[in-house]
Amino acid sequence: MDEGLEEDVLALAARAFAAAGMDGGGAMVVSAREGGLRRAVNVCRAHPKVAVLTGPGAGPAELGRELHPQTPRSFVVCEGLGGPDEEVTHARPAEATTRPWRDPQVVIVHDPRWRGETSGWIAAGRPGPAGWALPEERFEGSGGRVLPAEARALVLARLGPRLGDLVWDVGAGAGAVGVECARLGAAVIAVDRDEDACEVVRRNVRAHGVKLAVARGEAPEVLAYLPDPDAVFVGGGGPRVIAECARRAPRVIVSVLDGQEPAGRTREALEDGGFSAEVVRLAAFREASSSGGGLRAEEPGPVFVVSGAIR
Repeated sequence: MDEGLEEDVLALAARAFAAAGMDGGGAMVVSAREGGLRRAVNVCRAHPKVAVLTGPGAGPAELGRELHPQTPRSFVVCEGLGGPDEEVTHARPAEATTRPWRDPQVVIVHDPRWRGETSGWIAAGRPGPAGWALPEERFEGSGGRVLPAEARALVLARLGPRLGDLVWDVGAGAGAVGVECARLGAAVIAVDRDEDACEVVRRNVRAHGVKLAVARGEAPEVLAYLPDPDAVFVGGGGPRVIAECARRAPRVIVSVLDGQEPAGRTREALEDGGFSAEVVRLAAFREASSSGGGLRAEEPGPVFVVSGAIR
């Protein structure tokens, strides 16, 4: 963002928070103008406090339609900022879609339940986490379903999660991939059919201080109710799930299979869906301390990372 433009944007956002009587600390500032609505919506899904600069076809009504009902948020719509007709309106997303608006400049989209960090202004992004592909012990497990860090590193590299993206984590298990994507700034929906697994995901989300939506249901059927993704990780479900994800045309789909599952079928499903696919066999060796004080080699079973980029 141009430095002068960034200063103007921040000044407008600061004026909106002042008019609303709210603390702007920790707020993201994004623009929904000129085709930026989808990415602005995903920033609102991923972050608890966002000032959205609006424009034609990208105002409170459009934001409300995209966020309601999956993402519970409160809206503060700021019109005529700094002028004699300045007006600040508190509304729910559903209400924002039905009432008329004169000339909204900024919509503050926030989660009033959030009690996390609230320091500083962030205009176009935020510093990334200090580390990623975290050790498995940083996550509560779900029946041993925490993807090893080495495989997770390659998965994250292929997914490329970033601010403004929406990532599906299908067959989430403990949700380690989804949590890491959220730490890197993306909006995430974790999908699992098992309620106990969904609760483990929620606990991991709270432990890492990120925002992530959880959808309980059987894939691929439940995917029909989710907004279109930019990237998809498939931790389980097989070619049927891959085919449904491909139909939604994300830029990339990544799946991890153990040595018992045929990677060729997943690759074929990606290629049939219009993706250029590759298969990587990954085997990691770790050295751990033995009872005698020496080192012993640990060799987890090999996994296959199957990824596809849309053609």
